[in-house]
Amino acid sequence: MPALDLFEALFVMTAFLFEGALVVHFAVRRWRFDTAVRQGWVIYVMSVPAVLVSSILLLEGKEWWLWLGGVFFFFWAVFGFTVEYLAEVQWRDPIRWSIFVPYMLLYLGISMSYWWPLARIWPPLWYAIGVLFVVATVLNVASHRAPSDRRRTS
Repeated sequence: MPALDLFEALFVMTAFLFEGALVVHFAVRRWRFDTAVRQGWVIYVMSVPAVLVSSILLLEGKEWWLWLGGVFFFFWAVFGFTVEYLAEVQWRDPIRWSIFVPYMLLYLGISMSYWWPLARIWPPLWYAIGVLFVVATVLNVASHRAPSDRRRTS
């Protein structure tokens, strides 16, 4: 592994914490849906330290591709928290496209902004976070089954 400066290491840690937290959240949501819904705001709150990391990287003159993920994370969190916890809008079933599209674009922006720069830092990191992304995606999709389907497989 190449020697990373403090700021690259901070980016790598933030990227893996984000993806790892999603794996845990989606796993909980898959098997303990009500718990995950009650505690899901924690994922959104994680955007605060992420945007602080991005601010540090920006102020240190790091490339845009190192600080963009935290910015996307912050906007996604504000949007998601507002829709889900403040306004309590049910937008997943049935899908409300006016919410789904920006929500997913911001979410994918975060994931790609944390994932792709790792290939430039050290390719094995790119593969490792790619595995976490796939695991999180599979758990996320599986957690959206109808409640009767969830009970049958639990």
